[in-house]
Amino acid sequence: MTAWHDGDQGFGGEAAASSASQLIGRLRRVLRPEELNCDCRETLNGALARFDEQERRREVRRRLAAAREHKERITSILHFLSELDALTEAESDRTVFEEFALLFVEIARSGEAAVSALRGL
Repeated sequence: MTAWHDGDQGFGGEAAASSASQLIGRLRRVLRPEELNCDCRETLNGALARFDEQERRREVRRRLAAAREHKERITSILHFLSELDALTEAESDRTVFEEFALLFVEIARSGEAAVSALRGL
């Protein structure tokens, strides 16, 4: 089994491929035609594969952290939304309804950002 891949798209496909992984794929294509002795080629191949895996894991950790941050943001916003229960149709300050609407907009934005981070895995 050889680790010289075209496109370098393992472990989650294109979305999880970091710029470092893309660079490694380009390096592999450039170095493939070189007449490296077998030991040297295997050493280089192994080093590139290890670096690529480390970069992919780093990207997965980054995306998971981003999704968790958005979850925490939504949790914080939900705390403010609990005040919605105290409002009635007789509320004289109508701007308060717009403020609550904006909180829901922020939840939607954070949710979309979290979805994007997770789907990139």
